[in-house]
Amino acid sequence: MSTYHAPAQTRIGHIHLKVADLGRAVAFYRDLMGFDLNFQLDSFAFLSVGGYHHHIALNTWESKGASPRRGPGVGLYHFALNYPTRKDLARALQRLVEAGYPIDGSADHGSHLAIYLNDPDGNGIELAWDRDPSYWSDWIDGQMTREKARELNKPFDLVGLLREELEPA
Repeated sequence: MSTYHAPAQTRIGHIHLKVADLGRAVAFYRDLMGFDLNFQLDSFAFLSVGGYHHHIALNTWESKGASPRRGPGVGLYHFALNYPTRKDLARALQRLVEAGYPIDGSADHGSHLAIYLNDPDGNGIELAWDRDPSYWSDWIDGQMTREKARELNKPFDLVGLLREELEPA
């Protein structure tokens, strides 16, 4: 079989999540995360930002009232929501802090800053801000070394992010 490369413009268009309580999930993604509710029926909803048809689809077709998946197993680890600026990532963090929403962790992965949490159904979410490609372009060129790989989970100061990006100078 010949090698195939997807076109460079290929993107992940949306994520479709099974949820236990549609109203609770819509409230989380709309009210806390800031997505627009584009469409909702009894058992599914579409949400997006920027006028796209949907970035997040939610349904209760096979999951209404179910408990979140816990522990080891296969399935989705997390999905990432990438913010256009470091300040936008700080604003998203500030909303979570003000709402008292639990944050599971954070890391400076070199290529991007990451904040980790779970939605009300236990789906892992990474809030991220990508650095300029000059920070990570050597990964793509096969120049990743063991030393560089060890640097992919450096501590990331969330309080410092809020202070640096949101406090007046």
